[in-house]
Amino acid sequence: MPQMYIWVAETKRGRKLKGELEAASEQIAMSQLRKRNLKVLKLKPKPKDIFENVAFMQPKVTNKDLVIFTRQFSTMIDAGLPLVQGLNILAEQADNPKFRSILKQITKDVEGGSTLAEAMKKHPKVFNELFVNLIAAGEVGGILDTILQRLATFIEKAAELKSKIKGALTYPIVVVCIAFIVIAVILIFVIPVFQDMFASFGSALPAPTQIVVNMSDFMKGNIHWVILGIVLIAFLFKQYRNTKGGRKTTDNIALKLPIFGDLLKKTAVARFTRTLGTMLASGVPILDSLEIVAKTAGNVVIEEIIYEVRGSIAEGQTIAEPLSENDVFPGMVIQMISVGEATGALDTMLEKIADFYDKEVDAAVDALTSMLEPLLMLFLGGAIGGLVVAMYLPIFSMAGAVG
Repeated sequence: MPQMYIWVAETKRGRKLKGELEAASEQIAMSQLRKRNLKVLKLKPKPKDIFENVAFMQPKVTNKDLVIFTRQFSTMIDAGLPLVQGLNILAEQADNPKFRSILKQITKDVEGGSTLAEAMKKHPKVFNELFVNLIAAGEVGGILDTILQRLATFIEKAAELKSKIKGALTYPIVVVCIAFIVIAVILIFVIPVFQDMFASFGSALPAPTQIVVNMSDFMKGNIHWVILGIVLIAFLFKQYRNTKGGRKTTDNIALKLPIFGDLLKKTAVARFTRTLGTMLASGVPILDSLEIVAKTAGNVVIEEIIYEVRGSIAEGQTIAEPLSENDVFPGMVIQMISVGEATGALDTMLEKIADFYDKEVDAAVDALTSMLEPLLMLFLGGAIGGLVVAMYLPIFSMAGAVG
């Protein structure tokens, strides 16, 4: 039965290499390394991972793993290295054990007669439809190395765009959550100390102070219900969003939000043009490209618009015509797409639009962050400062009476 071995070896130039390989025995593993003109310094069986069969304990295949794989694989193909040999080398060098296992399965499938695209299609959580279709186009056109380079660039830019949006949305959510936690701690643990002191005054409390005291009493007696209510609301929202109508409603509301809506629209334009441009430049038919772009849109409203575009093209119309019937794609984008269609350079025009809107997203994120920072500070200061002032009002009143 094949077993994994960890090895350390030295090249003829004295460079040390290390990796893993699968072999039926230690002698066969040694022989495989020597065939690669390596001087074996260390070779031993890899210790078994007790969690290897527990799916959630395994590390996820990241965008970084995919980018490294595609760039290295492209270089190997361009250098004339056979497909199976390149996959074997990359599988051995992969740091991520889950990705290593997947690459080995792909290698076995290719050795068994499958195309690379067919082998990758069996792992949709790692290689999505866009990736598989581009690989298939590269294999048919004999430009697999070029396709892999395009894929690596596309993945990097898509991950960068996603990171920017996530950062812009995460910052205010985290600050507001921390603010509510701090306020809850003050109401539950700090206010009762003042409340005991106020009870000794024997006089009515000012209205703001009484409101805060009432809030404190409510939080102390019902904190478990408050937490349960928040969890229940979050759960119900998630369940509603998982329905077709709920997803469409929430996505539509998100695009119409005063500040975030514009950012999401620019992101949608950048993603649409980048994905479609990459696929068209790689030789994927436009109808197939639009179907894949729609599935990877990330927003149901945008997805429906792209499907409308696909339907109109199937009927002989242009891309620009149906895009002009909605308020997601700006007039400038539609005009540039129209020019690209007329000149036969649609893929190039789409790449230019994507580059432009990447910068637009950068500017929108910077503007959003600059605007939110003072607003969040004002919210924090007002909420916590209001509690402090309300607690000191009776003390000020008593001091004034004594004076």
